[in-house]
Amino acid sequence: MLSFWIQGVHKLVSGLLSVDPALRSPIAISLGAIPGALSRYYVATYFTQWFGTRFPYGTLFVNLTGAFVMGIFATYVIERAIASPDLRLLVAVGFLGSYTTFSTYALDTVNLWRVGNHWLAYGYWLSSAVLGVVALELGSSLARRLP
Repeated sequence: MLSFWIQGVHKLVSGLLSVDPALRSPIAISLGAIPGALSRYYVATYFTQWFGTRFPYGTLFVNLTGAFVMGIFATYVIERAIASPDLRLLVAVGFLGSYTTFSTYALDTVNLWRVGNHWLAYGYWLSSAVLGVVALELGSSLARRLP
């Protein structure tokens, strides 16, 4: 099933080869971003309807499934050099990037760890979470002060 899906997406990306190279990457990202964003929206809507709004179950589900799929994709496709650069952009940056940036955050953290940058991995992991919340609060505070 996974290989069938990958082959279908690969055929789509192969069609991009006739496109101007300067436009190929943005087109690949866009083709992945649209279904990624829509998937996130519909998953979050479903979870809100099903479980209510007391806890962000939809966001949690999206973040965890996005990280899981990024792990599969990064390992199966990228490490085995199966995918073209356009396919990598379509899935990793386009689909998963718009489905959840958490998957990219998780991948970046693991990549830092794997190359031996353990302190950078810890720093990135912790600072992204903590500073992300701080930045959100700062932006919210600023917005409340705007006329």
